[in-house]
Amino acid sequence: MGEQQQGKFPQEVIDEYAALGVDLPALFSAGHLGTRMSVQILEASAERVVGTMPVEGNTQPYGLLHGGASAVLAETLGSVGSMLHGGSSKIAVGVDLNCTHHRGVRSGLVTGVATPVHRGRSTATYEIVISDEEGRRVCTARLTCLLRDVHKGDEVHVRDTGA
Repeated sequence: MGEQQQGKFPQEVIDEYAALGVDLPALFSAGHLGTRMSVQILEASAERVVGTMPVEGNTQPYGLLHGGASAVLAETLGSVGSMLHGGSSKIAVGVDLNCTHHRGVRSGLVTGVATPVHRGRSTATYEIVISDEEGRRVCTARLTCLLRDVHKGDEVHVRDTGA
């Protein structure tokens, strides 16, 4: 648990960030919390972000997937999509997250798929559908991120996350 695999990013996007000295796959590794929860980003573009998370280790006292764990997966995936939409001159900051939990899951892997609902100049909204291994919907979430300009010193915070 806790190992990260690199997400699949379009090469031109990787190159754009690399020119700024940013390792994009490392940046979107889900950070310390995502690492503890074994979130893995499998595919990433502004049009679609896919990631997984194991149920084991992310449960509440009744043995079910914790709703907060679903929220972490949803916010991670929606934030990645928002950041990729905003481009290298913007930082995506979550301002609203709504999660509806449809069914409990006790084991296996859940998969989240984030797709855009709105992609503007100052905000981006993504719908994130989290499903179990049988393809049954576990959670539907919606994340809105503010897209703010990168400020001098922001790269220090990115480095401090361990990315």
